[in-house]
Amino acid sequence: MDSVRVNSEKVRYTDVHIEADYDYQTTRVDIDHSGRYVATPQTTRYTFRTQRKVPKLGVMLVGWGGNNGTTVTAAVLANKLGLSWNTKDGERKANYYGSITHCATVNLGTGPNGEVFVPLRDMLPMVHANDIVFDGWDISGMNLADAMARAKVLDYSLQQMLRPHMEKLRPRPSVFFPDFVAANQEQRADNVLTGSKQELLNKIRQDINDFKKSSGVDKVIVLWTANTERFCDVRPGLNDTVENLLNSIKQDDPEISPSTLFAVASILERVTYINGSPQNTFVPGCVELAEKMKVYIAGDDFKSGQTKLKSVLVDFLVGAGIKPTSIVSYNHLGNNDGLNLSAPQTFRSKEISKSSVVDDMVESNSTLYGRDEKPDHCVVIKYVPYVGDSKRAMDEYTSEIMMGGHNTIVIHNTCEDSLLASPLILDLVILAELCERITYKTEGEKQFHGFNSVLSILSFLCKAPLVPAGTPIVNALFRQRACIENVLRACIGLAPVNHMLLEYKAETIAHNLQSVSIGCEETVDRQRSQVTGVKDGVLKKVADGIKKCTGNGISKEVLAVLHS
Repeated sequence: MDSVRVNSEKVRYTDVHIEADYDYQTTRVDIDHSGRYVATPQTTRYTFRTQRKVPKLGVMLVGWGGNNGTTVTAAVLANKLGLSWNTKDGERKANYYGSITHCATVNLGTGPNGEVFVPLRDMLPMVHANDIVFDGWDISGMNLADAMARAKVLDYSLQQMLRPHMEKLRPRPSVFFPDFVAANQEQRADNVLTGSKQELLNKIRQDINDFKKSSGVDKVIVLWTANTERFCDVRPGLNDTVENLLNSIKQDDPEISPSTLFAVASILERVTYINGSPQNTFVPGCVELAEKMKVYIAGDDFKSGQTKLKSVLVDFLVGAGIKPTSIVSYNHLGNNDGLNLSAPQTFRSKEISKSSVVDDMVESNSTLYGRDEKPDHCVVIKYVPYVGDSKRAMDEYTSEIMMGGHNTIVIHNTCEDSLLASPLILDLVILAELCERITYKTEGEKQFHGFNSVLSILSFLCKAPLVPAGTPIVNALFRQRACIENVLRACIGLAPVNHMLLEYKAETIAHNLQSVSIGCEETVDRQRSQVTGVKDGVLKKVADGIKKCTGNGISKEVLAVLHS
């Protein structure tokens, strides 16, 4: 049964689909001969069609035996089994905190008691995380119970509960090219595929097919959560077109990275591929292949801690008319991600990913910033084994304020890295799967079709959002979230949430809306009574104190002054 049902002639429910007509309103801006902006409202009629049947979803993780892979698998098992465990802080129960599909709400509209919020996952039929079937590859052959213990992310008592389930899971052999990661990763590489790059590509495709058949899932999504790679070369003849990329794989070119091999294999199998690391996996030929095959790709790099906060804070500062002039971000962490990033070539990939997050917000305000003007922006990452997965992030934001003044904000953020990244993995695959079931057409189009192969709707979850060529890159977190929310609303024929609440700002509030005001008045009266009670109690203590010290009572005149 639908948790949300729309009562509108523009929305039609069948056993197979939810179909909705939606008027998409935009504003075209031109500049006339005098330099004046001319804004023209435009409306385009869309018809969205969403398949209602939720498939059994299989997710294959590249890097399944790493911190993220073991943590997300363990979390799903713990939730599915309804586990609770004791810690020094008391009992803890399995949950999906940090997941927008499972723990975030959206504003559906207004009702008799004010605004109505519902879980985001209730807007349209979605896969539940408990039902996801995991598989994957890793260069370490350790079973997932031992890999979970190696990661040192979850409480020991929870690990012991999960061990009988996790030790049955073992990653498939993976692709390992030492030149693309730090040299210190070779010590883990005991579960590695061998052969030419064409042979490796074929083996990955075979693994995807084998998993789909043996697990009984309806569809598969592949997600990279393995090590950050160095950037690969992008040049004509190598990977600039589909033909050149596939030919370079056949010729065993050393600049074809493991992540690009996995991406190409997934696309050829018509399987959505998501890149959770910052390297340039999606070279031009790979993107072109996805577009030709009409397969979804998304990335890059999970946006979980420091960068997510940065995309909020800089948006706030610039939006408030304050001018950030210096942003310095320092990190230290001790997990295998930190160990791999200790190499300059892999750190550079992460530095690029983290540094570009403020660009669109700065470019949006030409009042604060001149042409080509940007804040100084420095990112530092250091490996400190002792802190393990509990990454430390320290940021200093210096801004210019009115009349030559300065404002400095300093933040210390302790991020449990894998516990922040794991919910993002779930959201990425759940929303990507939902997008596979959504088609639409505009006025004049006869056939329904899907979104662009580059799923920029998932930008909320990525540090360096991948977008279709020539389209705007949005990093501001609230704009990214609004995109997800409003696309879901469009699919059921609802207008975007605009936060105007004009119905509550009229000179005369409609009677059917005033229950909210009445509730507020009751709250104010209750608070006023509580404050009065506290105030009278304080005055009594003052009067008693004066009487005790002087032997005399307090006069009515003085009491009246104190009371006022």
